[in-house]
Amino acid sequence: MPKQKTNKAAMKRFKITKKGKLRRHRAGVGHLNSHKTRRRKAHLRHPVIHEGKQVRTIKRLLARA
Repeated sequence: MPKQKTNKAAMKRFKITKKGKLRRHRAGVGHLNSHKTRRRKAHLRHPVIHEGKQVRTIKRLLARA
């Protein structure tokens, strides 16, 4: 059976925390920010912690990471 490869796209987007949760950066901060409020941009700077059903799928993509 061939080795399971790490999905490189997922590896660049997600990090696994010490407790096994997934962390990713929020979308919508790259450009076109002048009309967004300071509060909204501040909230977008903080990462998202995933604990839901998709975690299992994403961890499978990161199997060798």
